[in-house]
Amino acid sequence: MEWRGAFVGGEEIAQPPNAEVVEVQSPWDPKWIGRSFLAGRELVEDAVESSLRAFEVWRRSSPEERSSLLTRIADEIAHRKERLAELLVFEIGKPIVWAEGEVARLEITFRLAAQLASIERPKTLDLSYDPRGKDFAGSVQREPRGPVLAFVPYNWPYNLAAHKLAPALATGNTVLLKPSPLAPISSLELVRLIHDVGCPAGVVNAMNLSNDDAQWLAQHDGVKLLSFTGSPRVGWFLKSLVPRKPVVLELGGDASVIVWEDADLEWATQRIVASAYGYAGQVCISAQHVVASAGVLDQLRVRLTEATLSCKIGSPLDRDTVCGPMISESEAARVEAWIEEARKGGANLLAGGVRNGTWYPPTLVENAPPESKLGCEEVFGPVLTLVGVDSLDEALARVNSSKYGIHASLFTQSEEVVRACHDNLEVAGLIVNDAPTIRFDGMPYGGIKDSGFGREGVAHAMEAMTEPKVLLQRS
Repeated sequence: MEWRGAFVGGEEIAQPPNAEVVEVQSPWDPKWIGRSFLAGRELVEDAVESSLRAFEVWRRSSPEERSSLLTRIADEIAHRKERLAELLVFEIGKPIVWAEGEVARLEITFRLAAQLASIERPKTLDLSYDPRGKDFAGSVQREPRGPVLAFVPYNWPYNLAAHKLAPALATGNTVLLKPSPLAPISSLELVRLIHDVGCPAGVVNAMNLSNDDAQWLAQHDGVKLLSFTGSPRVGWFLKSLVPRKPVVLELGGDASVIVWEDADLEWATQRIVASAYGYAGQVCISAQHVVASAGVLDQLRVRLTEATLSCKIGSPLDRDTVCGPMISESEAARVEAWIEEARKGGANLLAGGVRNGTWYPPTLVENAPPESKLGCEEVFGPVLTLVGVDSLDEALARVNSSKYGIHASLFTQSEEVVRACHDNLEVAGLIVNDAPTIRFDGMPYGGIKDSGFGREGVAHAMEAMTEPKVLLQRS
């Protein structure tokens, strides 16, 4: 039994009387159960007050102090990496290789923040463009905003928490963290680790919340910025509640892959399949749609069908497993219903498509109707669609018809095609000759259209969590 309480004012709070228990069942191991509880309004108010008090001290901490804390966190992550990865495997069914990859990136994220925190200094303003500037010395310093309310999703409960925690700590902000109700144990384990290495009391607070209390907290005057990763429906609703607060939204996607006529089809197939089916497709930049040049469509169809049928589905503890269970039986049933709807609309099922509880196999569908849910919504499951096009303009139009826009990818050897796609695709990032799932933790990451607002990536989140403050001194 895994038990995690709430963290308020530097203390781990055991379950208060009459608090509602949050029970988490492993999606694949019936013996594994985690428990926490929902914090009530009184405890949430305590957390806000603790965060505000700590902010008045932490905002004045030195760059060296912040960097030291972040480095200690990264070092402890490295020390506990096996335990952290194992927890992911059991709580959310993430295959062990993927779990180890998340923990490795978790360490990288905190180390990046430590490096950036150590060089945070006022920057000199160049005033030479104006004759009046000769009489002034100018500088600009970024000031922390205050308590950050961080919403963390279930699919990356460590590293997506870190993309809020690490930049906040590096810039002198404090954090109120709300884990996903589907994966609270992992995120709270990370918060426990942060306190174990000496995080000052009140700098990081974390608790499970009901939807009503989460909305109430988002509107609380003590919260100065919202950072949300999750569904578009919830994210845009939260933003509507706080029109005058800064908000960063990292939302859904239905990443497309263009395979052009000069692509290396063996490599493209390998990377597309790993992206679409890895961790059961439960990543917002998993490959969902393949748009293939007509000249390679037949060859690619054969390759993708064979690779889909041979993709390893099995226990998340097996190092060969690519596609593990989905997070819940209801989510697997939803994907099953979407496939059936597409088939009734004329789609051709090439491989997969038979559910067993939380397990949904890698599935390849050709010609899904654009108006079907599979054709126009984020499937968030191990499903790939395939369609052929006769021109690059048609491929661009097909990708741009999506209401989402985080990453797309392109397989080609032509710089002309790369430039045309980069200039015309309505996405925030284009990955060439690899999967759309690729993300480096220091690069700007986010989406356009329904996929979000603002950018993460350590340096970019640090900027969002601070305000520039100018100092002009007349000589």
